[in-house]
Formats: sequence, structure tokens, C-alpha cells
Amino acid sequence: MAGVTDLPFRQLCKQLGAGMAVSEMVSSNSLLWGSKKTQRRASHAGEIEPKSVQIMGTEPAMMAEAAKFNADQGAQIIDINMGCPAKKVCNVLAGSALLRDESLVGRIVEAVVNAVDVPVTLKIRTGWDRDNRNAVQIGRIAETAGIQALAIHGRTRADQYKGEAEYDTIAAVKQRLSIPVIANGDISTPEKARFVLDYTGADAVMIGRAAQGRPWIFREIDHYLQTGEKLPEPEVAEVRNILLNHLQNLYDFYGEYTGVRVARKHISWYSKGQSHGAAFRQAVNRVDTIEDQLDMTHAFFEKLIIREEMAA
Repeated sequence: MAGVTDLPFRQLCKQLGAGMAVSEMVSSNSLLWGSKKTQRRASHAGEIEPKSVQIMGTEPAMMAEAAKFNADQGAQIIDINMGCPAKKVCNVLAGSALLRDESLVGRIVEAVVNAVDVPVTLKIRTGWDRDNRNAVQIGRIAETAGIQALAIHGRTRADQYKGEAEYDTIAAVKQRLSIPVIANGDISTPEKARFVLDYTGADAVMIGRAAQGRPWIFREIDHYLQTGEKLPEPEVAEVRNILLNHLQNLYDFYGEYTGVRVARKHISWYSKGQSHGAAFRQAVNRVDTIEDQLDMTHAFFEKLIIREEMAA
């Protein structure tokens, strides 16, 4: 997609069609940029465009430097994370902890927007806790500073991932801003995506945990939004093929030692709900080599395919 870097976010989204993905969080601390973990997270090898990199930190100058560094490395969108509720992030007053300090939010987003020539987006929660839902105020600050799109998770930082996401705050933000608003939280089915879009008036939805072990959820949602019809669940053979391709990408990206260990959680997600899945997960999590992990995964899904064919 030539010239994508020069496009404003709204026009860029129109060219994208169904959607895009954002990288894992990259720290604004330049001392970490040389680490293997950060280099992996900021790697754009094999990615489709636009390449969106998410940065996290608390110092406006460092965040600006991180944004410029990643844009120079090929990032075509810079996404600022102010939504992560993890303790290791909030304990250093980053992520959703920043929602407590609206003045600092303003300084950070202004510094990042002014540091790069690519679109800058922001991810937040509805507020710090249920008594302090300030997403509307944060949204106004962000829009004024030049943020081109705002994603909102329908929980506060204090909620973590407990309870149910609420969408009234997202709807209120959408009514008050002119930039695109993206709704996030508990969107796990095509029907829920349709409901959230209609209820909030949001321009798009963001899928997180619901895609773990179910990457086909994106085509399901897109098809439903386009046609009003639900796609059938993928057959076991397709699930196996998607998983095996996913595993090979993990091995290629991380190498054997880390790849096998990262793959364990993905294998668990893909096998969730499958017959005898618990016993399979318990066994496959004990192996330490690519060969053993692939052999066990092949064998498990071959048995499922045979059962599926016999039941047909």
C-alpha cells in the first residue's frame, strides 16, 4: 500500500477494509530497545500494512523519542497504550495508571503527536475506577492534541478483566468526539460486535482475548456485519492447519527454546473445548522440543478428525 504513511487515520482505515493489528507494547525506555524482547515486539518482518506499533511509558520526552525511533524503523502508526491494567505496568504509573493524571496525559499525547509524521492513536479504559470514569475528558484532551483515533476498553483499571464491560461510557465519548472511536471489551461473537457498534455508535470494534485460539473470529465478524449471516464453525482439519502454521511461525520467530514455551499457551487456547483436550494439554506442556510438540499436536488433531468424519 504505497503512501500509507502519509494518510490520515480515517482515510487509511477505508483502504484497509476489514481491519488491522497492533504490535505488543514497546517500552519508551531506550535502554531496553536493544533487548531481544523489545526487538521482537518492534519487528515488522512479514507484517501487512499498515504497521502499527504500540508504545508505553510515563515521560513525555521519552515517549516522543520512542515514537520517533519506531517510526524511523518502519512503524506507520504509533499507538499509545493507556489501557493496560497489569500491575507491572501500573506500578510504574504507565498504562491505565496514567488516567489518574489528565495533565500528564495531555503532555504525553502532545509530545508524541509532535514527534512523528505518522498517525498517532490512543488506547484507554473508561477511567481509573467506577467512581472516576473520565474517558470523555481524556478523549477531548487526546483529540485536541491531534490523536487520530481512540480505542476504549469498557472497564476501568480497577475492574481489571472482572465483571462485564459497559458501553455507556464509550457511547458518551463517541457523541462528544469527531475522531474515530473504537469499542473494546467482551466482544466475543459476531452478534456482540453488531450490538456494540449499534449501541455505542463506534466506528469499529477491537478484539482481544476472544481471538486467542480463535483467529477466524475476525472473518466471522466481518462476514456477519456485511451479510447478517453467520459462518459455520471451522472444521477440525482447518483448525489443525491454522494452529500448525501458527506454531511454525512462533518457532521461526522465537527459536526452539522460547518458541516451544510460547507455543504452549496457544496450543491450550486452540484445544480448549475439544474432546480430551485437558489430557492433551497436560501432556504437551511437558515436552521441550519442536519435534515432540508438533508430533503430539498432529496426533491429537488427527484423532479429532477421525471422530468428526465418523460422526458425519
